[in-house]
Amino acid sequence: MTTTPPTTSSRPVAERHLFGPGPCNPYPEATLALAAPLLGHLDPDFLAVMDETCDLLRYVWGTANRRTLPLSATGSAGMEAAFVNTVSPGDVVVVAVNGLFGERMVDVAGRHGAEVVRVDHAWGTPVDAERVAAAHPSPKIIAAVHAETSTGVRSDIAALGAVKGDALLLVDAVTSIGGIELRADDWGIDIGYAGTQKCLGVAPGLAPFTISDRAFGRRVEKPSSWYLDLGLLGGYVGEASGAGKRTYHHTAPTAMVVSLHAGLRRIADEGLEKVWDRHAEAGRLLQDGLEEMGLELFAQEGSRLPELTTVRVPDGVDSAAVRGYLLERHDIEIGAGVGEFASTVWRIGLMGHNARPDRVALVLAALKDALAHAS
Repeated sequence: MTTTPPTTSSRPVAERHLFGPGPCNPYPEATLALAAPLLGHLDPDFLAVMDETCDLLRYVWGTANRRTLPLSATGSAGMEAAFVNTVSPGDVVVVAVNGLFGERMVDVAGRHGAEVVRVDHAWGTPVDAERVAAAHPSPKIIAAVHAETSTGVRSDIAALGAVKGDALLLVDAVTSIGGIELRADDWGIDIGYAGTQKCLGVAPGLAPFTISDRAFGRRVEKPSSWYLDLGLLGGYVGEASGAGKRTYHHTAPTAMVVSLHAGLRRIADEGLEKVWDRHAEAGRLLQDGLEEMGLELFAQEGSRLPELTTVRVPDGVDSAAVRGYLLERHDIEIGAGVGEFASTVWRIGLMGHNARPDRVALVLAALKDALAHAS
């Protein structure tokens, strides 16, 4: 065993404009909160912050669900928690697939023993609620992605809620929460998971999660994951019985929760609907600007996300070279496409603090410069 430390280099951290599919540049308030003195996870002051954070998450989810909390993991663990707590072997789960994250739902549900019925849609198009409803007469769960990050498409979750029948409606809201209209209770969402690093404007690391009493009553009593057991986690945030009694579960990432609280407070101070409007304006300006440059948008018109725009790479242009030039010359990150569209689509995100007209002007000017050098 050596006691000599490894040789490392000291280098400044680059300041990037994060205009890809996530993470985005955080709200300044969320970043500043990370420098606050650290609190213990059972400190009364921290528990007060946690309780307020849960209240703020109910606000952005559009729900009164008592069991609404930030899971101590990323959005992908939110997906895992959604299925591990609700799927027993043999349960029928209908999954609407119109992109990568619908595909992941199929994979995760199958790993937990579900009989998965997938309803495929062309990538770039929204989910067809009637086709999903007709896929099986009595599923336990219907699952869909609200804002498909791989394609930039928004699907009508309210329409799925209207036809779900007795099934539980499970929704991925990772890219939608805090950026576009989301009304979990009004739309009939029973289980929802999200991430902090997109329109909520906070660093990655937590998964905002909500589950209705209806869904909680149908949960797996002892899920295979101890860490993601919502019965135990609900006790930690004082909601296991509705009595507010606190039980220890795990050491929560307290600094991240404090940062999330600050980001959510920023959204609440601005007003959630005004935040939605700000994202809508930034998306419209970007998409209009791209088309004025002669570029073709990928997602179906009428279902395009404002916070994440997909655009086709022009013929003869090296997608990776353009993205590399943007990063090296302008400190701008945009995303490549996914799957068969990896080299033919770019994904440009304007989320959270980046959903502003000046950020639109910056990315359009830089992309024009990059394309000029790529041709």
